[in-house]
Amino acid sequence: MQVTLVQGDITAQQVDAVVNAANSSLLGGGGVDGAIHRRGGPAILAACRELRASHYGKGLPTGQAVATVAGDLPARWVIHTVGPVFSPAEDRSHLLASCYRESLRVADELGATSVAFPAISTGIYRWPIDDAARIALGAIRSAPTQVTDLRFVLFTPDAYGVFERTLGTG
Repeated sequence: MQVTLVQGDITAQQVDAVVNAANSSLLGGGGVDGAIHRRGGPAILAACRELRASHYGKGLPTGQAVATVAGDLPARWVIHTVGPVFSPAEDRSHLLASCYRESLRVADELGATSVAFPAISTGIYRWPIDDAARIALGAIRSAPTQVTDLRFVLFTPDAYGVFERTLGTG
């Protein structure tokens, strides 16, 4: 698997699947989630509403992943995963790692070979970026997958720098 880093907008990635750092409602939100829903258009929201009505009435559990259409995005699918909120009092790193592993499992089920990930849980969920990068890179390296092109799309130069340093030391 080729792991690359991109500084930019995840909604502009031409890949088979874009991973959405979703909230459990699957109905849109802020940050990456809001950007994906805005750029992808109403087809993504409609697909998420169908998932809520059929399989995830209580929402998507933290650490799990599910796919929908990508609407107007240049990707084929959106893989939605719910990251954990950071807690200094409770180790939730296994849930963050699960987001990456489960997203790759869903990508394999779809037949996706190129996937773009954001830095899950590092925005409003306040996960420290250096720890998130370590967990993310460890999880994707240890996950069995058919994905050959994995990209971390990082919005800020600081996040890119942290992932670059972590990728170089791992």
